[in-house]
Formats: sequence, C-alpha cells, structure tokens
Amino acid sequence: METERRKIKELEAMVADVICETADATTLVLFTGNERLEYEPGHFLTVDPHQFEGLERFTAFLEDLKGKKEPVRAYSMSSAPHERYIAFTVKEKRYVSGVTKHPPLLSPLLVRRTPRGARVKITGFTGPYTLSKTVLSQADRIVHICAGSGSVPNFSILKYALEFEPRLRHIFIYSNRTWDDVIFRGQLDELGRRYRDHLRVVYTLTRAQNVSTLGPDVRSGRVNLALIREFVPDTSGCHFFVCGPAVSSWDRLAAREQGAEPQPRFLESVLKDLEALGVKKDQITRESYG
Repeated sequence: METERRKIKELEAMVADVICETADATTLVLFTGNERLEYEPGHFLTVDPHQFEGLERFTAFLEDLKGKKEPVRAYSMSSAPHERYIAFTVKEKRYVSGVTKHPPLLSPLLVRRTPRGARVKITGFTGPYTLSKTVLSQADRIVHICAGSGSVPNFSILKYALEFEPRLRHIFIYSNRTWDDVIFRGQLDELGRRYRDHLRVVYTLTRAQNVSTLGPDVRSGRVNLALIREFVPDTSGCHFFVCGPAVSSWDRLAAREQGAEPQPRFLESVLKDLEALGVKKDQITRESYG
C-alpha cells in the first residue's frame, strides 16, 4: 500500500500530440518533463474538471443540481511503460434523453477541444487492472475481451507483454458497433502482423451484417459463448482481462423505479459466458465503466 501511495502524485503536463483515433475517441500524448515516470501497463490517471476555465459554469451548475462536488474523472492509459511519452485515450460520452442521467462534463472537452500545447494537470498512476506477478506465474495465454474504450488498458498491457513477456500468447477479442468505431485498429493489425505467432486479433461488430470482406477474424454480432469457445477452446492456462460497459448505479436506480432488474451489459454478459465455460474467478481480471 505504501508503494502505491508513493506512485500517486499530481503532475502538470503539456499536450504534445492529439491523435484522433475515431470520430469520438482521442488519444492525448503528454510531455511532463520527467522521462522516468513509473507506472504499470493497465494503470489509469485522473483529471480534475475544476482546472478548466471553460467548464467553470457547467461544473458549478452540475454541482448545484447534484448537491455535491464533481469528482475527478479516471482515464486508462494507452501508453506502455517502455514508451517515451505517456498517453491516455478518451471516448466521448453522449447524453441520451431518458437514458443518461446527466450530460457529460469532461470527455467532450478532452476529445474535441484540447489542442496541442494545452496544459493539463493529471494525477497518477494507479489501478488493479494490471499484469500482476500472480498472473505471470500462472498463465501462458492472455485473453483480452473488451468493448469500446475498454480496449485502452488492454492495449497498454498487450504492447508491454509482447515486448517483455515473449512466452505469453494473446487473443484480443474486441467488440464495437461498426468498423469505424474500432480504436487502435491500425496499430492492433500491425502488432498482429509483427507478432504473428504470439497474437491473434478478433473483431466483432454489433451493427454490421456483411463483414466477410473485412477478413476472416471479423465477425458480426456481440461477444457470446459460441464466439469465446471458438477462439478459446481450452481455457486452462488462460487469464482473462475483461473490460467494457457494465450496469451502472444509474441503471440500477432506473430499473428499481420500474420494479425490474437492470438488463446486463457487456461485462455481465461476458462474465456469465466465462462462468459457463468453467473459468474460475481467479482467472479473470475485470474493469468496467457505466
């Protein structure tokens, strides 16, 4: 615990590059002036919305509405520790009437209105979603199952492991709505070519029907039991990193008001499928967002 506390500190960074990954996802590459930042692949950093003058009125309004201070936002790091600069990737949250309780505060600014040269204060680095020594001692295959921006911490873990843990084999199962929504698609494909014997990338698209022209490892529909069984027929020696949308506290409240149970989302569905395959809980590391 003491070691973890020492790693967490506030840094002022300059945005060195802005990479538009998709129409609603952006990677911010940061220069901190410190080349020896210590973090683990899969860690996240936090950003406090109160630092942005352009959000001051909106932040104050939401705090009055909610009756509490707006918390910091956590964003997974897409960089890996061996890379020169740190980076985090943000997918813009959308307000959907009747579905989303409050309009998003910070992600629209970070995705669309943060230019190169901007100053950003961050706090980092922490989180349990990492390639731990226990996982390394027990597994020889890593199965990444992620959806949307859930790919971000997995991408960091994957890059690091391919470079420094050559005995590991990886399957990267990645769900999105459409082909254009796939974050890091070019980089994932390049890693697949470069590490052909160590990595297989599988895409599944929930809003695309004719995917045959996109390649043999692109499927239509959601991640399901049959898909996981096809690409992971033997789960022994595997450790699963699962990251994606999960039932939120707002979902539970809304369902309770209607006298119903909330509908399972990506994370709950995948965990149920893994249970059906006989995967033990200690074979799974999970992270969610609502």
